[in-house]
Amino acid sequence: MGVYPISKARDIANEQELDLVEISPKADPPVCKVMDYKKFLYEQKKRDKAMKAKASKVVVKEIRFGPQTDDHDYEFKKRHAEKFLKDGAKLKAYVFFKGRSIVYKDQGEILLLRLAQELEELGKVEQMPKLEGKRMTMFIAPKTSKK
Repeated sequence: MGVYPISKARDIANEQELDLVEISPKADPPVCKVMDYKKFLYEQKKRDKAMKAKASKVVVKEIRFGPQTDDHDYEFKKRHAEKFLKDGAKLKAYVFFKGRSIVYKDQGEILLLRLAQELEELGKVEQMPKLEGKRMTMFIAPKTSKK
């Protein structure tokens, strides 16, 4: 292995019946490597696939409320939220304001903050309630259990 001019490097690659691959074109002089390019691509694809398999996939579950959701419905949806957080999924809770119900946006915020407070031991609030158009959205991430 040494430093060769590009013509000599091409000759070496041809002798070995391999490819001359440019590793870093911006270097001065450009860095090239003699290798089997197809094998290199195969190995890289294999590494990428293994990395992708190891990566944890984030699941986001949604729960929709109305600005005047009554207590029974609220409790029912809260139980679902608890299950989602225990399963390790992120929770997107939102209040959808239909028509003129946007005048109750304070009630919607109170509802989401109440949910966040009651789910405090299972998850932490990632994003406080935020009004975006006709939706007020809040994200809750599950607390990681330390083993």
